[in-house]
Amino acid sequence: MYMGTPEFAVPPLRSLIESGENVQAVFTQPDKPKGRGLKMSAPPVKVMAMAHHIPVYQPESLKSGAGAELTAEVLKRLSPDLIIVAAYGKILPLSVLEAPKLHCINIHASLLPKYRGAAPIQRCIMDGEKVTGITTMLMAEGLDTGDMLLKSETEIGENETASELHDRLAQMGATLLTETLKGVKNNFLKPVKQEDSLSSYAPMITKDMCPIDFSRPVWAVHNHIRGLSSFPCATVLIKGKRLKIFKSVIRKDLKTNQPPGTAVNPAKLEFACGDGGVIAFTELQPDGGRRMKASDYLRGNPIFP
Repeated sequence: MYMGTPEFAVPPLRSLIESGENVQAVFTQPDKPKGRGLKMSAPPVKVMAMAHHIPVYQPESLKSGAGAELTAEVLKRLSPDLIIVAAYGKILPLSVLEAPKLHCINIHASLLPKYRGAAPIQRCIMDGEKVTGITTMLMAEGLDTGDMLLKSETEIGENETASELHDRLAQMGATLLTETLKGVKNNFLKPVKQEDSLSSYAPMITKDMCPIDFSRPVWAVHNHIRGLSSFPCATVLIKGKRLKIFKSVIRKDLKTNQPPGTAVNPAKLEFACGDGGVIAFTELQPDGGRRMKASDYLRGNPIFP
């Protein structure tokens, strides 16, 4: 049985299907209204499952009410050997964790025990980490605290955004899941307990984090922009207009004595930061507009008279 919801969970599900695994059912979050028209939209994992005629279940809750009853009925009827979980979106109750004959395995987008929690990809970039990866683990009642199975590492690019890293890690998750299942089948995996003293927490990203604080060092501003791209996105007000900033670069060849937030170049969107460094916005989106290069925006919206 597979449990997942967003785009991150699609490549691992695809790999299970393409490798011929018997995916008996998929659990995912309920459809949600999306876009300006608030049209009901199916989670990406549901779309993938339905395209391959896999039964889909979308309970509101796994712990109580009709959702818990449905989940219990499906688990009893299918009696799965394994439950694979990737960004499902809810904490699984003990009744689900103990349901499979063998294991309940999670695909987590960090090198555990670092960055347990909901937003490991964004948080590692915002913290300026140079390396991250994927961990497969046996699920336990705690938040990403179960014994680790396999890990796969990757370097984070200096200007790589969270959305770009997300896509790479999703593919890595699919590959590592395949290796993990081989280990389960051949009985050569040796679960490793996490060292709690080395753990860190990656709480959910919220929209109140979006405004850019130019008083911070330039590297912190850059990492903030990268970590929030492309959702919910770092924001700034320029001449009364709110801009979402998707990409930036640090001008390593420039230093300034101007106050933080001051535009230092009339021809480019370059601004002073708290340590005298200069951040350059390279890709943005004005409210009500489309995503574009900063140079294209400046042609119609000069920041100096």
